[in-house]
Amino acid sequence: MYSDKALTCVDCGTEFTFTAGEQERFAQLGFTNEPKRCSPCRAAKKAAGGGGGGGGGGRGGFGGGGRGGGGGGPREMFSAICGECGKPTQVPFKPRGDRPVYCSDCFAKRR
Repeated sequence: MYSDKALTCVDCGTEFTFTAGEQERFAQLGFTNEPKRCSPCRAAKKAAGGGGGGGGGGRGGFGGGGRGGGGGGPREMFSAICGECGKPTQVPFKPRGDRPVYCSDCFAKRR
């Protein structure tokens, strides 16, 4: 069903192989886009904290809409007090004060 494909890395420009097995794994995970980076560049980006993003918006194919992610450097964090346990925490948005903010543990319990 799948066959190996030669792709070019957007970071270093080298050609890499997107194997049939990798394509099958991507399909099982619901990924609709092919990888843009070779394995060493993916590992370097991951180690640098530039994780991936959403993108796609579930439309399939290439160049879908949706909200991308990553790329812009470290995210600004804001201090807050957890509305459940009272511990100080850091959140990636500015708390408005009209709604409670939860630490990661309490947020996970509420989900």
